Amino acid sequence: MTYSSSIALGRQRFAQRNHNTTSFREQKKGIGPISNTIILVVLACMLGLLYLTQVTKTNSYGYRINTLSQQQKQLQEKHDDLEVASAQLQSLDRVKAASQNLVSVAPSGTVQN
Repeated sequence: MTYSSSIALGRQRFAQRNHNTTSFREQKKGIGPISNTIILVVLACMLGLLYLTQVTKTNSYGYRINTLSQQQKQLQEKHDDLEVASAQLQSLDRVKAASQNLVSVAPSGTVQN
């Protein structure tokens, strides 16, 4: 037996006809700890941005509501002033109309103690 035939006999245990000479093992591929950390940081940043956009919208609506309530208060004050002016003008007309119907009276005498 020659050297080459002894090597060939040794290989036949591992490599038979129509069989691969390499073996493949299935490895479960997972995300490593650094990738997990990066993903968590990105998710936290996205949640923070979402929170900030919601707070900003709420604040802008708050400013708008504040402006509208101030405008309502000013209009209410103007309405109250106009009501007072209207009442004063109507009272002058009523007094003038009532004074035309009055009869003048001459003094009849004096009262003594």
